[in-house]
Amino acid sequence: MNFRLLTSAAALALTAGAASAEYSLTILHTNDFHSRFEPISKYDSTCGEEDNAAGECFGGSARLVTALEEAKGRLDNYLLVDGGDQFQGTLFYTYYKGKLAAEMMNKMGYDAMTVGNHEFDDGPEVLRGFVDSVEFPVLMSNADVSGEPLLADAIMKSTIIEKNGEKIGLIGLTPQDTDELASPGPNVIFTPPADAVQGEVDKLTEEGVNKIIVLSHSGYKVDLAVAENTTGVDVIVGGHSNTLLGEMDGAEGPYPTMVGDTAIVSAYAYGKFLGELSVTFDDDGTVTEASGAPLVMDASVTEDETTKSRIAEAAAPLDEIRNEIVAETAEEIVGARDVCRAMECSMGNLVADAMLDRVQDQGIQIAIANSGGLRASIDAGEVTMGEVLTVLPFQNTLSTFQITGATLVEALENGVSQMEEGAGRFPQVAGMSFSVDPSAEPGSRISEVMVGGEPVDPEATYGAVSNNYVRNGGDGYKMFVDAENAYDFGPDLADVTAEYLAANAPYAPYTDGRITVME
Repeated sequence: MNFRLLTSAAALALTAGAASAEYSLTILHTNDFHSRFEPISKYDSTCGEEDNAAGECFGGSARLVTALEEAKGRLDNYLLVDGGDQFQGTLFYTYYKGKLAAEMMNKMGYDAMTVGNHEFDDGPEVLRGFVDSVEFPVLMSNADVSGEPLLADAIMKSTIIEKNGEKIGLIGLTPQDTDELASPGPNVIFTPPADAVQGEVDKLTEEGVNKIIVLSHSGYKVDLAVAENTTGVDVIVGGHSNTLLGEMDGAEGPYPTMVGDTAIVSAYAYGKFLGELSVTFDDDGTVTEASGAPLVMDASVTEDETTKSRIAEAAAPLDEIRNEIVAETAEEIVGARDVCRAMECSMGNLVADAMLDRVQDQGIQIAIANSGGLRASIDAGEVTMGEVLTVLPFQNTLSTFQITGATLVEALENGVSQMEEGAGRFPQVAGMSFSVDPSAEPGSRISEVMVGGEPVDPEATYGAVSNNYVRNGGDGYKMFVDAENAYDFGPDLADVTAEYLAANAPYAPYTDGRITVME
């Protein structure tokens, strides 16, 4: 036989074999749902039934059910995953904790999720109850839970699932500073993300798995760094930073964002989008093609009636609380994440003013509110208690304490230390003002701190109010943990804010230059 022909025939056979070895998978994904079982407004807040009927609302579990059924009907091979933070954000969580989230995720048929920081808001016990209720693995690679009896046998670092005859490795990731962001307790130890991911990749590779997806509740910037500093990761499904990727307004990058052969995706938050990424792998498990987009869950997606009825049933005990009209506002009170975590915002002023107003007769001079505690805007018109609770869902209480001027400056430096990452520690304030230079090194960004119109005195003692989460070291405010005369058991922050709104109705939102961000 002609050797050249034999070689060509062998080459053709190899080519055919390689072509048949290609493997395609569509990854459907959500992240940062935050108990938005009902539709949301364009402000990510409550959207009434009238507005929903008029086609002005987004998301909600009933739309997600429809969109998922449609997607599953047209896809040959798919995976449904979540990037964390199903917990916290509306009265549904306050009332049901993780039970309704578990019910809805089981109904939708999720394959896996990662632990978000808010899954720890009520400690390991509530998280364990959720893990026991869901019909899929809950993952977290960068935490040692062996010392926490409630979680030691409940949460895996990674898992392997089979789809269309191929093994897929899934790895979970949660913020390394979750001990500052939530309440995991003293027995859960968090570790650096890239090291943890690489350790699981190596284990999975040894088991013959070459298609690996990281479910990362760590933020877009950490995802980029993980992709850069690991090998063997094919896809990262993001969360935590509420990042929208794609070609629409407000997107922070392309969908997917490619770092080498690693595809990074994220679908904003609150169920407003359903991410859909189609990936093709070669025989070695390398991504050869990745494309897709977040699909907007707007009025064009019909709500599933059975799910809508179930959510309405679950909402019934909540209606009396949240339908109460507490005030009205002349215009929108801006609580948008991208504004309040970077500069003075009108929602920050409202909440800080309300805190200070409540306790200033106790010798309190300044208020500090972490912007991560502000979860939505409020539109113009009547303000319901439900809207206030959507902005302030965490059931935080007012905390009063005494600190020196030097500690105050240290706290402000912490607050602005991660501005470029959009971190929730950014401080909204009352009774004081300051300037910040984002271009300076963290730790040396704050200047011109004034309290009551006078320059701050590093040696003087000031009375301060914040919420119990910040006072106890949340969002990096560790300098408050040992504050003098601390009292953490004041009224609920949402109640304080609602009462302040009512006392000042109709409320006129404003900013007044108390925070200067230098160019």
